[in-house]
Amino acid sequence: MKTSIEVEYWVVDGEGKLTAAGDLVDLSEQVEGEFVKPLLEMKTTPCETVEELRNEFVERLHSTVQATRARDRHLVPLGTPLSDESIEFRSDERTAIQRRVLGESFDHAKHCAGTHVHFEQEDVLGQLNALTALDPAFALLNTAPYYRGERVAACARPYVYRRGCYRDHPEHGQLREYAESVEGRERELGTRFEAFKRLAAADGVSESRIEELFEPDDTVWTPVRLRRSFPTVEWRSPDAALPSEVLRLVSEMASIVRRTGETPVTIDEGEVGVDADGVTLPAFETLERYVEEAMTHGLESTAVTDYLERMGLTPSRYRPIGSEIDGRSTVSPRSARRLRLRYARRLERDVRQLSAATGRRTGASKRMTI
Repeated sequence: MKTSIEVEYWVVDGEGKLTAAGDLVDLSEQVEGEFVKPLLEMKTTPCETVEELRNEFVERLHSTVQATRARDRHLVPLGTPLSDESIEFRSDERTAIQRRVLGESFDHAKHCAGTHVHFEQEDVLGQLNALTALDPAFALLNTAPYYRGERVAACARPYVYRRGCYRDHPEHGQLREYAESVEGRERELGTRFEAFKRLAAADGVSESRIEELFEPDDTVWTPVRLRRSFPTVEWRSPDAALPSEVLRLVSEMASIVRRTGETPVTIDEGEVGVDADGVTLPAFETLERYVEEAMTHGLESTAVTDYLERMGLTPSRYRPIGSEIDGRSTVSPRSARRLRLRYARRLERDVRQLSAATGRRTGASKRMTI
């Protein structure tokens, strides 16, 4: 099962102020600009093994961090910029259409940076439903309780993304119920695409132009997304985070997702969890309570950590940044700049350590080959 990662990072200057990614997006094909100017995306190619994925991600991120530092800029692994500061959209027709269709609520997305993990399609129905049930695992990579200077929830990004961006269009961006069939989910994508075209037409955008710019799976931004074009099942729930934490979670998630093709996946049929006999998912109504608890309390909730453990994850291995910076009701722009620089330095240190470890493993492998 090939796996790939996309992580969005904020770009700041030497004082911690948000700044445009600029020419950083030209460093390689694996670095792209996002729909707002101070955000860039690091991505890998599809990799056969988690080890290969780790090596590629670390190598690419290491070179990007070096280039960023050479320009007196830094990458910040936070789900939101924390404070309320002006963020500009890029001049991009697709983004302009999204804003027209989704309305002012789409502006909330300007303040969100996430991690997306693509799993090669194998047992697609099992993958879709297992990843849906694992949605509360966003608490493991929680990096921001603050949105526009205010504390809104333990896990601010998923809270804002779902309650803000897609409040009026839940089918396009909120967690969907378990899929009954792959064909049904594909039909649902088609239905959402037609709805998007109707909304765009009401704002004067022609159907033909939408079909030129978007695919059906491009017009939903749900936490779990069936991608026809890759083809993958994409998990979009977590924040941007430190690379070591991202890689740890991807490794654990890949192991669970792989099991969906090896053992039965059932819903609400016995004790919930992952074991030798299969993967048993909770009823969706129960899952929604775990998601709400994860957004509100993060890993402070024993109900959430117990559930994630039953599902095959190890919450005790994670140290979310969000828990470190929580504890105040507001964050000023000055404090936010200081925190952004602090975690930019943490990211740089994390990348150096990962790069050194990757080099040692590669060197050991070469010596054994010789």
